[in-house]
Formats: sequence, C-alpha cells, structure tokens
Amino acid sequence: MARSPLILVALISLIPLLCHSFSPETPTGRRILVLVDDLAVKSSQSLYFKSLSSRGYELDFKLADDPKIALQRYGQYLYDGLVLFCPTVERFGGSIDQAAILDFVDSGHDLIIAADVQSSDLIREIATECGADFDEDPAAMVIDHINYAVSENEGDHTVIASDNLIKSDVILGSSKIEAPVLFQGIGHSLNPANSLVFKVLSASPATYSANPKSKLSSPPALTGSAISLVSVMQARNNARILISGSLSMFSNRFFRSGVQKAQSSTKHEKSGNEQFLTEISKWVFHERGHLKAVNVKHHKVGEEDEPAVYRIKDDLEYSVEIYEWSGSSWEPYVADDVQVQFYMMSPYVLKTLTSDKKGVYSTSFKVPDVYGVFQFKVEYEKLGYTTLSLSKQIPVRPFKHNEYERFIPAAYPYYGAAFSMMVGFFLFSFVHLYSK
Repeated sequence: MARSPLILVALISLIPLLCHSFSPETPTGRRILVLVDDLAVKSSQSLYFKSLSSRGYELDFKLADDPKIALQRYGQYLYDGLVLFCPTVERFGGSIDQAAILDFVDSGHDLIIAADVQSSDLIREIATECGADFDEDPAAMVIDHINYAVSENEGDHTVIASDNLIKSDVILGSSKIEAPVLFQGIGHSLNPANSLVFKVLSASPATYSANPKSKLSSPPALTGSAISLVSVMQARNNARILISGSLSMFSNRFFRSGVQKAQSSTKHEKSGNEQFLTEISKWVFHERGHLKAVNVKHHKVGEEDEPAVYRIKDDLEYSVEIYEWSGSSWEPYVADDVQVQFYMMSPYVLKTLTSDKKGVYSTSFKVPDVYGVFQFKVEYEKLGYTTLSLSKQIPVRPFKHNEYERFIPAAYPYYGAAFSMMVGFFLFSFVHLYSK
C-alpha cells in the first residue's frame, strides 16, 4: 500500500512522454496515425509513406477496425496527424468515431482523407463535415473522354491525366509540376457555404461523374469544372485537411507510371503524382506556409517603453515580427499586405505595415481625436498561409484641463470680440456715469 502513491506519481510523469503536440520547431518525431482497410496498403503505397518517413515523421499503421486504436489517452492526443486510407470502413474500432475525428481537427491537428469507389457512408460524412460532398452514387467514377491517360486507357476513360493545378507556390512549392497527375476515383463538389475549402486539383470542363458500367438514363449530377478531384481546407484554428477522391493516386503504380495525355503528343516518363502529393503533404503538415508573430510592440514616437495609456493626438509607433517556417528553420516573412487596425467598435485607423525584409513590420500614426478603449488588431489571412490574429488593448484619454493650448490661432476673432466688448462696456459705463 505504501508503494501505490509512488507508482501513481511515476505513471503521471510518463504521460507527457506519451503525448506529442504539433510544433514546427521539432519536425522529427512527430507521430502520424495511418488507418487502412488492409495492411497491404502499407506496401502498395510505400513510396508515399517513405516520403513522409524521410522527412522525420513516425508512422503508426493500424487497421481501421482495430479495437485497440485511440487518438488520445489521459486527455492528451497521441498523434499530430491522421491519415485515413480506409475508404470502405463502416465503423472505426476502439474509441475512434466521426465525432472523435472532428474533435481531433478542432484541436488543431491535421487530417488526410482518401476516398474511392464504393466509399462508405462514414468516410463520406467526415468529408461532408469538412466541406466536400462526394457523388451520392456509390458506383460513380470521374470520367473524361478528352483528358484521359492513354497509357492507362482501359476503354472507360476513368484514368484521368489532369494538369488543372492550383497556382500557389506556398501550397505546391516553387518547382513546377511538369507531368499531369493521374487520378482514378470519385469526384466531389465543394460546399459553397464553406469558404475555407478550395480545389487544388480540378477536373476539366469535359468531365462528368457517372457509373462507367451502365448507360446514362439522366444527366449526371456532377459535371465539368464543378468537380474537384483533390481539395484542401484550412480551418479557422489553422488545422489543415486534404480530401482526395482517389486512393489509387497515392499508389506506387501511379507514382512510377508514365503518362501521355489524350490528344497530346508529349509523353512523360513519370507522372506528376509523387511530386504533387509530396509537395501538398508538406503544406498539410505545416512544413510550408506556417507563420508566427512575435515581439508585438507599440510606444510613443521618441520613446521605447510601452505606455499604460495614450492621449488623443499622440504620435505612436507599432511593430511586429513575422516569420515563416521553411521546413528546417524560421525565416523572415516578406510581404506588402500586412495591415494593422486601431480599433474601437470600428477601425479608426487602418495602416499597411512596412517590412524591413528581415521580418520586422512597423508603422506610425497619430492617435485619433476620440477617447475610449482601443485595440491594435492584425488580422492576416492569405491563401495557403496560416492565419495571424493579434490583438492588444490600450485606453486612450482626452486632454487634461492643463494640457489644452491657452491661445488658439483659430479663436483670435472670438478673443477680439470678447475684449472689444469689454472695452466697449467700459467706455459706455464711463460716458454714462460722467456725462451731464
């Protein structure tokens, strides 16, 4: 009995060692849970998993229906990211369910969803919660009779060679993806009410979603550029999600396959899948496009210390340092669109911050002629970058009675009128009293 408290203390001390929270400063040792329908996926998609492992991620492979799997223990999450390569799973094992996965994202962790033909309702519902609606027909596939891959042509034109990539260096890297990306799977549309989700690999105008083994009896529900093949979402808490309608595009076969787009004479020895999925996984797991702000300062011009209160019409300076994670270190973030608001109910001052190219952003302005409780606010949102939301409160007081100017040039006419009336009254009284 005497040993029980010591054992309890020892177990509690081990809890932090079992838990890993996201931190770009320590990319090595970050744990990712990979849930699969069949452990054969571990070998069929080994090139993709190898690219993650080579960048310092520790992958934990589990069957999706394993009764022992869990995302957290003692209230702490065990993983930094979750990969769902289990499109047909009807029910997760252990303590994982749809609500647990959404809570995982709500806590700031990253998620990759790979659906496929015959995807279960569970995977579809998770994707719907993330802003992507898959075709309701379980047998539907994306078909394109113009932009199909010749080398992978099976007669139904379901293997698509797409080069409709998002034009964003922060998401896909600065190296251009020359070869088309092979895709075979189901399409999805984006929820127009969700402004956080956007396409990174789009279908062409000639694409439609239908069952390739049956004749069309009615117009397909999803057609043209409304179909998204791969989409991403960055939540308001900066958690990132990748949604793909194809598990095959992660496979070694598609990674190594040559590709020639129909109606094109150019043949590429290797598809763009490996480069595309490697680069986008860097974005999903915050190796790129991750910002941090430090050293937020404000003070009166000519001073260094931050005051407890400002006076109306004071001249002040505001500065903040912003850095971007490069994958190995924090580098100065350079942009010309960072703004600060001096805010009370609405912005009284809106100024664009000037960068010194070394990470420091600064500006100066005059406190408005309005007193109350103000805030310095920086709300920075840019496609592909984590959102910065900075706020610092400061009161603004009016002039004290002994701080006003004694003689205001604009009031000279009023001064003259007052003194002239005093002189006139004196002369009138003198004349009235001493005249007969």
